[in-house]
Amino acid sequence: MNGLRLAVSLLTAVPVRAPRVDRDTGGQAMMLAPVVGLVVGGAAALVLVLGEWLGLARFLQAVLAVAVMAVMTRAFHLDGLADLADGLGSGRPAQDALAIMKRSDIGPFGVVTLLLTLLLQVAALASAPYAPVAVLIAAVTGRLALPWACRTGVPSARPDGLGALVSSTITTRTALAVTGVCLLAASGAGLAIGRPLYAVAAVLAGVGASLLLLRHATRRLGGVTGDVFGALVETATTAALIVLALHL
Repeated sequence: MNGLRLAVSLLTAVPVRAPRVDRDTGGQAMMLAPVVGLVVGGAAALVLVLGEWLGLARFLQAVLAVAVMAVMTRAFHLDGLADLADGLGSGRPAQDALAIMKRSDIGPFGVVTLLLTLLLQVAALASAPYAPVAVLIAAVTGRLALPWACRTGVPSARPDGLGALVSSTITTRTALAVTGVCLLAASGAGLAIGRPLYAVAAVLAGVGASLLLLRHATRRLGGVTGDVFGALVETATTAALIVLALHL
């Protein structure tokens, strides 16, 4: 329960009293991060259901759902995405890039990345069949990127901060087990709407996209940071939504 409370406290704006933070609890929190996706995605799904009941256009429903996810997380992950884009986009050595990421302002790379990511999420969600289910799967997939980013062998780029707290706290076997549970849950949700293969493909695409970004970020920065985690969440969420929007 301490791990779950910490996961909710770290990854959402839900007012939960955080437990004492240590590496063991931090690792448990990252392992349980996909559960938090149910909370964030559930709020967005509720907005979509209400929007449909009120007769709102699909595009407007999608905008409101994405906005709710940002509010539920205080835009932490979006902020991390923008910071990472500025750091990597600068083309500077690791320490300089990390210093850029720590600044409170946002540069052109961050602005463009944020704009394109939000547009992709809204457009994909607006065209996805059974959008409430799609946003749930995508939100869980986004947080599934975190156990993989915290697995053994992935270092922290800084000696302090969230990256240092949770890096290398999860074994690859545990990350695989969590992924297996998420795939089973996604296939069940997909089966309920007649799209099980799309649901499974969305999870795999989200994790795959986040792993590619993780590999690039760790090579450039020397490890992970809280900003990297946020960028991975948004990347995996977006990739999953794009797959769920396909009409093949």
